[in-house]
Amino acid sequence: MITEKFAEARHHMVLSQLRPNQVTSDRVADAMDTVPREEFVPKELRAVAYLDEDLEVAPGRFVVEPRVFARLLQEADVKSTDVVLDIGAGTGYSSAVLGQLAQAVVAIDKNPDLVAKASDTLNKLECDNVAIVEGELADGNKKHGPYNVIHINGAIDVVPMSLLEQLTDDGRLVCVLGGNPGTATVYMRTGDQFFPRKAFDASVPVLKDLMAPATFEF
Repeated sequence: MITEKFAEARHHMVLSQLRPNQVTSDRVADAMDTVPREEFVPKELRAVAYLDEDLEVAPGRFVVEPRVFARLLQEADVKSTDVVLDIGAGTGYSSAVLGQLAQAVVAIDKNPDLVAKASDTLNKLECDNVAIVEGELADGNKKHGPYNVIHINGAIDVVPMSLLEQLTDDGRLVCVLGGNPGTATVYMRTGDQFFPRKAFDASVPVLKDLMAPATFEF
């Protein structure tokens, strides 16, 4: 019965939050209608797992609100043959959804406890094409690259060149740049050049691991 209630809430999320907010991709909608968001949040947050809000799942890690996440995925145009890098994966929700869209997903987080927890959840849900590994976020994962798509979980101020360089030619990196509100931005690689395109306004929590250190002015 509980499972059915969550499935109903998940479908309602798609109909009431995604579709009215310019999410036109059936593939994105179906992926988010498939992955049980409640499995990737603490037990005390399961009852609100499908609200259109950012949910903190660990210090500095969030499951980004469905509307913004879905639109980022739509902008990324993930294909079934793509290899994806998911930065700041946290508990693995974004990685699981990306796994519904792509051929393979490599997910990165620097917190070993989160990596272990995400791995357990992904295995439980049989997300066999998703691998989560421990590492510094700015380093990405060159070993399994290059990537057709790179997705960054959270707002940042500058995209590290170390990540952009892990894109394939014609690869796309999607992120939110800036504060409140920030700007959802798509970087496209063409040869050795990277071209940013502003997509839409968005406010998401900061991914502090990729923020530049504060400086002081006199």
